[in-house]
Amino acid sequence: MRIFRLYQINKVLLQHGLDELIPDRWMPWYARALRKCVFWINNQYKHETAGERITLALQSLGPVFIKFGQMLSTRRDLLHPAIANQLARLQDKVAPFPSDQAQIIIREALGLTDLNELFSEFQVDPLASASIAQVHAAKLHSNGSNVVVKVLRPDIRKTIEADMDLLFTLAQVLQKWLPDGKRLRPVEVVTEYQKTLVDELDLLRESANGIQLRRNFEGSDALYIPKIYSELCRHNVLVMERIYGIPVSNIDALLAQKTNMKLLAERGVEVFFTQVFRDSFFHADMHPGNIFVSPETPDEPKYIAIDFGIVGTLNKEDKRYLAENFVAFFNRDYRKVAQLHADSGWVPPDTNIDEFEMAIRTVCEPIFQKPLAEISFGNVLLQLFNTARRFNMVVQPQLVLLQKTLLYIEGLGRQLYPQLDLWKTAKPFLENWMQEQIGVKAMLKKVKANLPYWSEKMPDMPDLLHDSMVQLKALPIRQRREHQHLIQMQIHATRAAHYGVVGATFIIVAAILPVYEMHWIFPALSAGTGVGCWLQSWRKGHRELQ
Repeated sequence: MRIFRLYQINKVLLQHGLDELIPDRWMPWYARALRKCVFWINNQYKHETAGERITLALQSLGPVFIKFGQMLSTRRDLLHPAIANQLARLQDKVAPFPSDQAQIIIREALGLTDLNELFSEFQVDPLASASIAQVHAAKLHSNGSNVVVKVLRPDIRKTIEADMDLLFTLAQVLQKWLPDGKRLRPVEVVTEYQKTLVDELDLLRESANGIQLRRNFEGSDALYIPKIYSELCRHNVLVMERIYGIPVSNIDALLAQKTNMKLLAERGVEVFFTQVFRDSFFHADMHPGNIFVSPETPDEPKYIAIDFGIVGTLNKEDKRYLAENFVAFFNRDYRKVAQLHADSGWVPPDTNIDEFEMAIRTVCEPIFQKPLAEISFGNVLLQLFNTARRFNMVVQPQLVLLQKTLLYIEGLGRQLYPQLDLWKTAKPFLENWMQEQIGVKAMLKKVKANLPYWSEKMPDMPDLLHDSMVQLKALPIRQRREHQHLIQMQIHATRAAHYGVVGATFIIVAAILPVYEMHWIFPALSAGTGVGCWLQSWRKGHRELQ
């Protein structure tokens, strides 16, 4: 099955002529000859642009590849604008599946004989269609609320499982044969990616994520999360409040209503860091197809987020480590950055901190005090990768989602307000967070949080203290007794070993004496003596165990 899927992928790439996009200098003569002799499938989309061919190919290959295209569409600094514009269609304009199938799935999931039992209106044509699901507009009978109904694509799980099997195979090959395979940990990265995709196939999980995010940002001026109708959600169907907003990628519409683009970009950074460091629960699929801007207050713009299938979490150690690294970067304290990497185990403990500090300084120093438009993050990432390889830095799979989300945030910031000073915006937030974690306020907060537990255990404290003092007083006597017992055990063990060696010697002698034609009495006596010594050895050993 994996070989067949690999053939399918190769066939799609060749049918769309993507091999023609590879520069000649990267294709040696034998590769071109192999392409013509073995892979003879011709380009069937010669009249389409490069961006259209890439988009159609990724769409044909399925959700795993569509997700990759969605991420690429946000990196307009790395791609030609025409290609980026075409890839942006993968965010919400993937070819839909038949509406009849969608209605059947909804009826079966909600136990309806007819959709009119629940909805006074139901829009047959989907509002949007993405890699894993599509969305239909509707109106509830019960309260007249406008909602959207999200439906998973039929048989989508089988397609994803086949692609993930192939990715696992490729990751195992890379980990085994690449020089940096073990350090890059591709198998763990694919495992983490599979977990996020499988989670996205459960719309009940997505509804729970949406409810949590809505609670976290209740009353926020920066982000609005639509209401989830949890009683109408199933594993393959989700019903949510319909929102009316401007897609964040529609820059012309945002400018037409005189949106404060600088504040909008800054609030995007604020929302991201709030989710990561305050809540430890962040929206990890923030491509432009899932982010809108409310048209109500352009002077005080507010984001609207949808699609909560992929969320990320960080434990306390990861948060603390990341925050300290960010603050150290912003303060240009590269020595601390290098030391943090060593202390966390991301680089080997014998790493030369001075050399590592200088390497980080060389990569990062040029990016400060520059607007996003003047920063080549592609070049920075490449240099950081080379630095990581040089110092055997280990890839952390648990942070893959965070890294992907950072790419999305950077892509959005570049589109909205290229002059945004990312460092100036994020640094105060992180410094305040660090103060809350290690300052007096943090200590009082921890005391307040633990106070109910302490008050519950307080009545038991006198008894616990008395028992501890009694045990402490008896400790020297007990230690002497245990020490004497240990000495006796060692004596018995030594004697047992001696008897065992002597017994074995007599038995070996008893076996050798008949060779010299000696009287039978001597071998018998030797064997009897050996058996007696072994019995004595067993008795000593048994006493030791007792």
